[in-house]
Amino acid sequence: MIDSRLEVRAVPVGPFQANCFLVRSGDDVVVVDPGAEPERIAALLDAWEAEPQAVVLTHAHVDHVGGVAGLVQRYGIPVYLHAADLPLYENAAEHGAMFGVSVEAPPTPDHWLEHGQSLSFGSIEFEVRHAPGHSPGGVVLVGDAEAFVGDCVFAGSIGRTDLPGGDTGTLLRAIREQILTLPPATTLYSGHGPATTVETEAESNPFVGRNARFG
Repeated sequence: MIDSRLEVRAVPVGPFQANCFLVRSGDDVVVVDPGAEPERIAALLDAWEAEPQAVVLTHAHVDHVGGVAGLVQRYGIPVYLHAADLPLYENAAEHGAMFGVSVEAPPTPDHWLEHGQSLSFGSIEFEVRHAPGHSPGGVVLVGDAEAFVGDCVFAGSIGRTDLPGGDTGTLLRAIREQILTLPPATTLYSGHGPATTVETEAESNPFVGRNARFG
């Protein structure tokens, strides 16, 4: 069992029920993938008596960025995104309209995420791993004993690759090289659904596990 300093709260938001994660260590808080309902997210932060230090995005599909504008307006915090997903990010409002969802256009990112980068927000630290395939700029944020994997991999499945910029082979390679190489006990916090572990997916995921039936 690996110890972690991080407290993680998963908050499914919006019509797509994408997981937003509130990550806390002591007085330090970061919001990962605020996909919708910024007022609800802010209310949860208020219950913690905490103001976040940043919004960090695993990728820029509309169901993961729809709440960015509201949080930035409220807290004046910076936004971190991989540059390869900027076209998706800039068109979030238009993509939302395609699904009948009203999305406020997010503000320009303040910082670009890069593979191998170390992020530090007080006592919260992430290693950034570029993991494209679901989207061109998808990243994995690796903490102490957990990784925020966006829509790369789910419990027993993988992210879809039929959206613009998606590629199945690229995604499978990214999962194997950037996620399954983490310690087996690492908790994987996915963009939808329950958390899982590296060990579980390496053993039984039908796309990338030991006896993969697909991919």
